[in-house]
Amino acid sequence: MIRGSCLCGQVKYEVSGPLRPVIACHCRQCRKTSGHHVAATSARREEVRIAGEVTWYASSSTARRGFCGTCGSSLFWDGPGGNLSIFAGTIDGDTGLRLAGHIFCADKGDYYELCDDLPKAAGADPALTTMAP
Repeated sequence: MIRGSCLCGQVKYEVSGPLRPVIACHCRQCRKTSGHHVAATSARREEVRIAGEVTWYASSSTARRGFCGTCGSSLFWDGPGGNLSIFAGTIDGDTGLRLAGHIFCADKGDYYELCDDLPKAAGADPALTTMAP
């Protein structure tokens, strides 16, 4: 069982199934919502149990972002498909996960470089983001 929460503890979650490897998203929306890039894993929606009130923001016509209305912690990205993305930094304790790639690299900030040998996609990359957990 994987557990996580927001900074103040008002929103907690548990994941009963496996998690996908972590993907770093460098898109404008992720940079704006987090202040840098987002590192997210994902799990099947039916295997994620959320306790507490998540505030949802419709960030596009196809996706929404979930955060704590009290402390502002960004927690989730919910878009098309069967998985719910979970911001990896909100997981409590060790995850056993590793970064597996980068998406939306064409949108990344100019103040940092991507110096690893992981796959890098200029935009969306379903091969990375839909990896089975």
